[in-house]
Amino acid sequence: MSTAYSSILTLLNEQEQHLDRLLLLLHKELDAIRSRNVEALKSNTDEKIQILDLVQKTDEELTASPDLNSAKQQDWFKDVLQRLEEKLAQCKFQNQVNSQSVEQSQLVIERFKTELLQSRGRAGLTYTNKGKAAQVDKGPGIKA
Repeated sequence: MSTAYSSILTLLNEQEQHLDRLLLLLHKELDAIRSRNVEALKSNTDEKIQILDLVQKTDEELTASPDLNSAKQQDWFKDVLQRLEEKLAQCKFQNQVNSQSVEQSQLVIERFKTELLQSRGRAGLTYTNKGKAAQVDKGPGIKA
């Protein structure tokens, strides 16, 4: 393998490390979602942004490589690329799982809110224009 190809392989290996870190963070994110740990979610989000920036930077370096087109014809390149695509698919799947977990959590919270409002009394319970339960405070009323 020529030195030009070794620099491309180095970049591809960096990309794989970035995707491994991203997948690990996505698993940690799911744990934080489950435990409703807001601080961990914020920390994970900041780190994910950094990793995604590194992925983009590495992609740009790969694209700028003058030997990329000839490397694409090599079997080793195709093997590494397939491995990267599989890891990227895992990251996308985990991100979708995390998204669905957040949506489910929001639904549970909304249902709990509705039950709390209903337990305070049906007289003041109404719905917003978006169909969400809300409590109407009628105030002390008028005394004559």
